[in-house]
Amino acid sequence: MGILPFALLEGPQASLWAVQAKGSIPIACLILRAMSSGAKRRRKQMPRESKKSKVARVTEFCHRMDKLYGDEPSALDWKTPFQLVIAVLLSAQTTDVAVNAVTPTLFERWGTPEAMAQASPSDVAEVIHRLGFFRTKSEHCVGCAQMIMTDYGGEVPRTMEELVRLPGVGRKTANIVLNKAFGIVEGIAVDTHVFRIAQRMGLTRATTPLAAEQDLLAIIPQELWGGVNSEWIRFGRATCTARLAKCDECPCDDLCPKRPVRHGAGKASKGKGKRRQKTSRAPQQ
Repeated sequence: MGILPFALLEGPQASLWAVQAKGSIPIACLILRAMSSGAKRRRKQMPRESKKSKVARVTEFCHRMDKLYGDEPSALDWKTPFQLVIAVLLSAQTTDVAVNAVTPTLFERWGTPEAMAQASPSDVAEVIHRLGFFRTKSEHCVGCAQMIMTDYGGEVPRTMEELVRLPGVGRKTANIVLNKAFGIVEGIAVDTHVFRIAQRMGLTRATTPLAAEQDLLAIIPQELWGGVNSEWIRFGRATCTARLAKCDECPCDDLCPKRPVRHGAGKASKGKGKRRQKTSRAPQQ
């Protein structure tokens, strides 16, 4: 039998540096697993941040975001609450630039709930065909307008409960409409940028935007809720980007522990040689 040295290992496992070659690989795996578990235990023993400290940190972050981006206009072009509903609805998994490219023609033809309610989804689809999920979105646009006409007298509703009843409208869209169109702040619209920044900042351990919103509401002072979505989005696009955060250029580097982003359990994995399946319907947001 030969001897397999573990010269690269160090620490309390020194007595296990050499094992018999027979069965050495399984034993080596066990040793490495034990070392990994020890590292995890050490990480877990690190002191948790108090809520008071977290509130102070995120409050300062919000103030800096407001100073940087508070005066910038809306990234989407709209003139009425109805147009804002439609614009945000269309922005699901689509850039604001692409949405702004189709809404002038869309709103010229069907810029009111009355007009959109009488439109054909196929005609709307022709106008917005360059957007992702354009067929489903065209159905949502018409269905949304029809419900506004039949259930709300032609006026966009002003409550969260009523807005999320509209086709294609989820809590994120409802939060944006209430905030931007009516000045009502009931929550924080958590999109992919807000979600990513909140995780990296160590403000949430949630794996879904809805759960992350509840964590943020618990630590961000209510008077600061209104600016979070638009300001954090701009920060996420400019500095705290998805692929590689520009930490060396970050004006809030002193506030950030740089935590890894936690992906939801239901998210498709990027396996070699496998293509991620595309859903056939636009996500409600």
